[in-house]
Amino acid sequence: MKFFISILVLLSFFSPVQSNKAPQDSVNIQNIHLKEVVIQSFKQRGDLRLEPLSASSVSGTSIRNRNVTGIKELSSFIPNLFMPDYGSKLTSPVFIRGIGSKINSPSVGLYIDGIPYFEKSAFDFEFTEIDKIEVLRGPQGTLYGRNTMGGIINVFTKSPLNYQGTNIKLSNGNYGNQDYSLSHYQLINHQFGIAVSGNYHHQDGYFTNQYTDKKADGMKSGSARIRIEWKPNERLTLGLMNTYDRSNQGGYPYAVCDSLTNKPGKVNYNDYSYYKRAVSTTGFSADYEGRGFQMNSRTAFQYISDHQGIDQDFTEKAIYFARQDMKQKMLSEEFNIKSTSNGRYKWLLGAFGFWQGIDNIVTLNYLKKGFTTRKFYDTPTYGIAFYHQSTIDHLFTDGISLTFGIRYDYEHASDDYQYYRITDEKNEQADSFKEKLKFNQVTPKIALQYIFPCTGILYATVAKGYKTGGFNTSFDRDEDRTFQPESSWNYEIGAKHPFLDNRLNAEVSIFWIDWKNQQIYQMLATQNGQFLRNAGRSQSKGVEFSLRANPINGLMMNLNYGFTHATFKNYKDERKNIDYSGNYLPLVPKHTFAASANYTLANPFPQIDRFTFSVNYTGTGKIYWKENNEMSQGYYGLLDAKASVTKKFLTVALWAKNITNASYSTYFFESGGKKLAQKGRPFTLGANIELSF
Repeated sequence: MKFFISILVLLSFFSPVQSNKAPQDSVNIQNIHLKEVVIQSFKQRGDLRLEPLSASSVSGTSIRNRNVTGIKELSSFIPNLFMPDYGSKLTSPVFIRGIGSKINSPSVGLYIDGIPYFEKSAFDFEFTEIDKIEVLRGPQGTLYGRNTMGGIINVFTKSPLNYQGTNIKLSNGNYGNQDYSLSHYQLINHQFGIAVSGNYHHQDGYFTNQYTDKKADGMKSGSARIRIEWKPNERLTLGLMNTYDRSNQGGYPYAVCDSLTNKPGKVNYNDYSYYKRAVSTTGFSADYEGRGFQMNSRTAFQYISDHQGIDQDFTEKAIYFARQDMKQKMLSEEFNIKSTSNGRYKWLLGAFGFWQGIDNIVTLNYLKKGFTTRKFYDTPTYGIAFYHQSTIDHLFTDGISLTFGIRYDYEHASDDYQYYRITDEKNEQADSFKEKLKFNQVTPKIALQYIFPCTGILYATVAKGYKTGGFNTSFDRDEDRTFQPESSWNYEIGAKHPFLDNRLNAEVSIFWIDWKNQQIYQMLATQNGQFLRNAGRSQSKGVEFSLRANPINGLMMNLNYGFTHATFKNYKDERKNIDYSGNYLPLVPKHTFAASANYTLANPFPQIDRFTFSVNYTGTGKIYWKENNEMSQGYYGLLDAKASVTKKFLTVALWAKNITNASYSTYFFESGGKKLAQKGRPFTLGANIELSF
């Protein structure tokens, strides 16, 4: 608190500075029917509110008002989106409508400014300088291809051609939470802009390891970003961006559960567990506006280096300790051309290609037995895809549109595997193999929609989703070295409609997903580790509802609800001779609920330009942890709030998360005959100072 007081005293000596940026909270104090600037993906046709799909968008202003600092908190906005915390940034699974993956490749895609992120270990990043986030629910295979069977998260950062100014943010809270960020946007001239930003995050940790008497989950992380945009003429826009992110965190605060209540106790194990990660992403964009068409290109290179260490027995004894060291290089190129004319027929053509190389080393120390195993995986993958989408407007009559899309994906993956058993006497190769896999898939989509004269729409879609197969990094049988692709058919009907002069907007969708060869993660029978195998058939069906209201100027209210009923239709575990058919899918909440209100009052007092108060409640329904449905987490709710006051260039805010200090588990598993779980984060409180020039 002394730190904040000293900053305020220092600022009192500054004369007012006129900001040359647009007010960021203008959407909250103006009627919602005023025309908005539509930020869109280079693949989407236009405003998502008029597209025949289930989608949600969150503005950067909403993210700041609710003090959302990372992608795992995004589920508070979106129905049927669930992003659990499994102990580190290495495992950042995303589930949409029950479709997701805890290990290996993701089932939900992430794009940042049009750049694809292939590895889940890169998904968990700090939210700074976000302009908008879009979440497209349901298979997006026609336009986005592999591993987007659940949906897509599109993140857009601020453009220096549209936004100028300097922002400073200082945030402190309990548990040693510290967030500091700085950004600057500058127009060199009307054609050339540059943006630079950086942030630093520190937290002491929330859970104490009784054995070491130190926090188990402390973290330090930082990132830097540069974005350059050049518009040499009205038709051509070129962009170059680079982001570097580095983090070092204590991880996996798992505790043994009580045998009667199944609630996690205290963290108590001897070896410090950690996760260290460095991610560098570089992207180049080129957009050309022709007469009646637009061409877009996205070129990207991403490098990831991460290191994991984990006490796999989670006891005070020295039994097992595992290390994983992974390096990934990914190069991708995407080019598309689409029509921009106002005619009845609209089209899009595109091609995508990528190469990904992963070198992975997994070391398991059997400390009690006195030997070590080391596994080497060299798994290069490359692929190419071609896609097309056509839309015919005013089909048969005004307002009816038909969209048809199709995509072809080809992928080639190989694995050079070597396994060594190391003792004091010798280092011998116990196993090795080289294997190749080839996949190809056609993913069609068809959508029919009717647009009302008042811009509301009704739609129905049928789309195929696809997630590629691959190699397991842990296995104890030859037949478990690989797993096959999974696919789904998504059937959906929905409606979007504004009411009361756009002061009320409602969306509803009903979906049914037929899911074949689902990739299910399982624990190894003979050693620590987990792998993927294919289940026979699953189904997911449910409903999504969103309501956005602007009843009075300055007040924005949101209500989101999602229901997912996801079950195995045909799944027999031959190794255990157990039939799980009819059971609920693990790691999928049956209900997601969010209610929020944001109120902005302009000039409440002569000394204050703006007062903003936000409150957000999120509820997560019952989650089954395993296929047998014997262990589960019941419904829990989290209440967050933030209040801020602004005077000229200065904003001071107080925030709190999990105000009711709700007790819940974010993850549960069994290992070595023990039931282990991780607790959710407790009540946290803090304050921000933000300067905008």
